Amino acid sequence: MFTQGQMMFAIFFIVAFAAALIYSYRKDLKLHKLHYKNTAMIVGIVIVLAIIIFATIVFSMH
Repeated sequence: MFTQGQMMFAIFFIVAFAAALIYSYRKDLKLHKLHYKNTAMIVGIVIVLAIIIFATIVFSMH
């Protein structure tokens, strides 16, 4: 299905891309902590509320 060269390129690309993402995240970690303090909690609350609203709509239609 894939040639050996394509597989080697894919593996190299995945490793290089992951390394770039990790490097970028580590570099910006201080700024993330400064500007996005309670983001995880807020996102969690919004997800739970969306599930509750969806469930309420679905159960009210039956």
